Amino acid sequence: MNKFFTKRSFIFGILLSILIAYIDHYSTDVVHASYMAIDHMPCGAIFVFFILVFLVNTILKRINKKIAFLPGELLVIYSMMLVSSSVTEMGFGSQILPIISAPTYYSTPENQWDQLIIPYIKKFLIVTDEKAVKYFYEGLPKGMSIPWKVWILPLLFWLPFIFTLYFVMICIASILRKQWVERERLVYPLTVLPREMVEEGKGLLPKFFKNPLMWFGFFIAFIVGTTVALNFYFPVFPKIQLVKGIPIFRRTLSLTFRVSFPVIGFVYFVNLDVAFSLWFFNLLFKIIKGIFNISGIVSTENVGIYGCSGEAIFAHLGMGAMIMMVGYSLFLWRHHLKDVFNGAIGKKVDDSDEILSYKTSFWGIVFGSLFMIGWLIISGMNWYIALLFLIFAFIIWITLTRIVCEGGIPTLVATTIASSQIVSMFGSKNLNPFTILALALTYIYAADLRTFPLSSSSMSLKIIEKSESKRRVFFWAIFLALVVNIIATLILQLKLAYKYGGINLTNWYFVGGPQAPYKYSVDIIKNPTTSNKIGWICRTIGFFTMGILIFARQNLLWWPLHPIGFLVGPVWLMDQLWFSIFIVWLIKKLILKYGGVKIYDKFKYFFLGLPLGLYTCAGIWFIIDLFTGRQGNQIFWI
Repeated sequence: MNKFFTKRSFIFGILLSILIAYIDHYSTDVVHASYMAIDHMPCGAIFVFFILVFLVNTILKRINKKIAFLPGELLVIYSMMLVSSSVTEMGFGSQILPIISAPTYYSTPENQWDQLIIPYIKKFLIVTDEKAVKYFYEGLPKGMSIPWKVWILPLLFWLPFIFTLYFVMICIASILRKQWVERERLVYPLTVLPREMVEEGKGLLPKFFKNPLMWFGFFIAFIVGTTVALNFYFPVFPKIQLVKGIPIFRRTLSLTFRVSFPVIGFVYFVNLDVAFSLWFFNLLFKIIKGIFNISGIVSTENVGIYGCSGEAIFAHLGMGAMIMMVGYSLFLWRHHLKDVFNGAIGKKVDDSDEILSYKTSFWGIVFGSLFMIGWLIISGMNWYIALLFLIFAFIIWITLTRIVCEGGIPTLVATTIASSQIVSMFGSKNLNPFTILALALTYIYAADLRTFPLSSSSMSLKIIEKSESKRRVFFWAIFLALVVNIIATLILQLKLAYKYGGINLTNWYFVGGPQAPYKYSVDIIKNPTTSNKIGWICRTIGFFTMGILIFARQNLLWWPLHPIGFLVGPVWLMDQLWFSIFIVWLIKKLILKYGGVKIYDKFKYFFLGLPLGLYTCAGIWFIIDLFTGRQGNQIFWI
């Protein structure tokens, strides 16, 4: 029997979730190598899983098949690493400590933070000990110990909120599983690789590793990545360039041609109309931006650095589209949500396949949301701002999760973030400084949205869909992995920062990123804004355009465009990825047209080998760099 939920799978899952924190932060902060946990498909987790399945488990089978991990156990272990990867770096772990200490460290008479920022932040949410913060950024003098106490108080306030937020995300993932997996039958392209890697065949190795096409794709990516590494060590060694940009629209924009092996590998499993819409809408928005640039059409509104940075028009357009998307989805899910509500009030419904009962999930969302609203009010927000912020934030999280589960893009962000939308809607003139600074602190978990637990939890539920029916224990597996990883990450981050000095670790996380929310806050405080009318117009246009696209998709059989392309078309990451999506869309279209489904299914191993080869290359060179002491050898970005 292929068991999934065993004690040893939980134990190994926890241990590897801690290992993920060490691999990621040593790679990112110490070695300055590849990012191991910033995407919806984490490089580090796949690398560790490859070692576990291909090497460790094969050796165990050779010794005694009874002690080897079963495929189901391996998938549980991977799911725990997947969820923990979503919080160890960009999702939360690399953000919180620098952001809650930045006001103390970066405050100067010139930037006036001591007048405009610090008086309006609740002191129990930040670290105010100047010496402790100075040493955090610059390194601890010899003989001194880490001042743990100054960090404990703010973290004691932050962690209950964060754990509640992530619990609510898992509740939402549990509720949406049946609708997305069984009724709408979403593809979940990012779950194909780990599931294929454990599918058993004859002999010791899973059949995935016996396929020559997989190894062909694997070594293409591995060799290309290795040329990058060898060029870093030996500059005379030529490396293969995978990106080229050309200026367009009177040099106001650049059209980027980038070959991303992970994107090509995963988007191969995406429906053709979805893949077509992803690259088509990006080029369409590129043309629109270019026309705006040469025509002088521009919005001077400051919406911060995230999403469509510096492009307020497209940020608001995307927010309106996301509101329509989620609103329509709620209508589409009405029968399923009725079952969920019936289960919540005690009526008999079948929720035996869920990791949480409908009753637990529903009331978990209700009471968890009430707690978070109360917490946000204590942090400085007005009650209606706190409520609206959570609504907008979850609209964005749900939309991105849907795109990841259907569109298969391993690295993605939204066009905007919730806090900047609130500032635009109300105007900073109508928000008190306490609210503005409370919104700034949300950058810790709701700004750099390249990964978050709602997405990883949703994918993990797809990964274990063939497990035994009693899945309630799986909730504790992924939630415990998440909690343990966060604790390990915080301890590790403090040790590394005090040992090396935070400003010597990843520059973005300790220099640029922590200052971003406060610079934005200072700007809108010193230059008060009113409610932005153009923003309202753009949100309305985005809302109704999305409605038209959804209507056409649902009612016109010949309609070629999928709405999710419109949702992320103007995002900067899509500017980098459109060409890779176009390549794999064209290849898949030709394969299906001239080879049929059998050839398509045969070539899937080649495309799965591409991301596996690149991730493995990044992992191996990280280990080499760690021993050699070289820094800056980045194999993988997107």
